Amino acid sequence: MAERDPYSVLGVNKGASDAEIKRSFRKKARQFHPDRNPDDAAAETKFKEVQAAYDTIGTADSRRDFDQKQQMSNMFGGGGNPFGGRGGNSFGQSQFNFGGGGRGMDDIFGQMGFGGGMPGGGARQRNPASHQQLPKGADINVGIDITMDEAKVGGKFPFTFKRFRKNGNEMETKTTTLKIAVAADAKHGQIKRLKGQGHDHPQGDTGDVLVIIRIDAGEGTYWEDGILVQEVSTPYSTLVLGGKIKVKLPSGKSGNLSVAANTQIGDRRRMVGAGFDGGDLDLEFILQENEQLTAAQLKALKALQKSGL
Repeated sequence: MAERDPYSVLGVNKGASDAEIKRSFRKKARQFHPDRNPDDAAAETKFKEVQAAYDTIGTADSRRDFDQKQQMSNMFGGGGNPFGGRGGNSFGQSQFNFGGGGRGMDDIFGQMGFGGGMPGGGARQRNPASHQQLPKGADINVGIDITMDEAKVGGKFPFTFKRFRKNGNEMETKTTTLKIAVAADAKHGQIKRLKGQGHDHPQGDTGDVLVIIRIDAGEGTYWEDGILVQEVSTPYSTLVLGGKIKVKLPSGKSGNLSVAANTQIGDRRRMVGAGFDGGDLDLEFILQENEQLTAAQLKALKALQKSGL
């Protein structure tokens, strides 16, 4: 069986911040931990799967390597061409094996020699008479994580990535660190293009780098289609009978939220203008987790169990 996508295993989207990935891992690891699920083979398997997913994308470095290897693998294996988005030569997967062998990214990318010269006998020159457009190297997608406070005031933020660079008659991989200027009031998912910083092309122009801004929304919150979603931990009795619970909004304001009777887990309440930088906020009801129960709570639960609830 093919390995599952680590983002799916951890229950986050690919635009999630590194901190959001870590929070989701802690939650799922606690849920499936063998100490909480003794003699449960399915839970143990799930725990191992969650741990493996976190090992793959749990740090900024491991996530960057995974994302960039996936991007390059998709280009080669999917019929794409990192060296010719516009009419360049096609370098197929047979020349770039991304599967197995225990080789790291540098080992794989470092095999890109072109022998005694560039394909086609050297670098192609622009022909002013024909107005022929040079082929272009592939673009690179890179994510940077900033806090809400940083997004509000802006600033310059460093990021690191790997790219193909020409070195004489060969191509080699190079680790590069750049800084990008982010204007005040940046938006989650905003993309900034750095021209000429992507992959080199053996015979043409250099691609671009697309920097995706990821704003860490904080504990219990995440982004979905540009909307900030905040989880509201709610006792089961309040979900069924209705009532009020105290909620603290991203702005720092607190208040009592009315919960309608028979509210379902996953139901949402939209608050216009209560999200980040005046955006909307979705409050999503989740079931409150209780690590320990009092004797009175256990007695009440046993009574509910006997009644069929």
